[in-house]
Amino acid sequence: MRARLQAVLATAALVLAGSALAQDSTMDEIAKYREMLADGNPAELFELKGEALWKKARGPKNASLEQCDMGLGPGKLDGAYAQLPRYFPDTRKVMDVESRLVHCMVSLQGFKEEDVTRQWFSRPGKESDIEALVTYIGAKSNGMKIDVPARHPEEARMAKVGEYIFYRRSGPQDFSCSICHGQNDKRIRLQDLGNLTTQAGAGVAMSTWPSYRVSQGAMWTMQRRLIDCMRQARWPEPKYLSDSVIALQVYLQKNASGTVMQTPGIKR
Repeated sequence: MRARLQAVLATAALVLAGSALAQDSTMDEIAKYREMLADGNPAELFELKGEALWKKARGPKNASLEQCDMGLGPGKLDGAYAQLPRYFPDTRKVMDVESRLVHCMVSLQGFKEEDVTRQWFSRPGKESDIEALVTYIGAKSNGMKIDVPARHPEEARMAKVGEYIFYRRSGPQDFSCSICHGQNDKRIRLQDLGNLTTQAGAGVAMSTWPSYRVSQGAMWTMQRRLIDCMRQARWPEPKYLSDSVIALQVYLQKNASGTVMQTPGIKR
């Protein structure tokens, strides 16, 4: 009986070892696939389009976005994305790159908010100006460190709200962000799930957005990424530019602070 038990245990150990080796091999292949994707990122085309849109006079006021203040002064974009979301005195609100961009399109160019946000993400045959502009702005922080310390009282409040949302269980499946992203070494199918409560995990997650999604053939912004995560968790889908999505970004960017930006990224 004892010999049989030892044989069973030995077989189980071999199976587990083989499974671990197969898993490591699969992850190595995924890493190679990601390296291949990075060679010739189509995001560069969106970046160029975003630059042209930034400099072009448009809207009822026939103005460009070159005087838009992303937090470092009118027209100053180098490093701005890496320091967002942040508090803006002129609106008395904490804003991320997309809410601030829409604010500038409305205040500087004279567009109506409902018009510029109608196409906030790409659909087949219909590209989004906002995605292109965010790609351009994001690229201006490439190689710079994320710096969202949330020191202003409103930023600190939003970080707390974001943390609450991260851990709050909701929806028909009683799900939370933390179930997938609150511990180390978790995975769904072949996808590693980073621990977003740590600098390392949050840094990997936040440093490469906006990103080009190969499977979608489109740029994805952080707003779209988070809203889609909430949809997959079967939560009530938040409205674009809602405070809840911005608060979650403050919490995650605060956790990721110190990580070097590598944007625009490319994903499967």
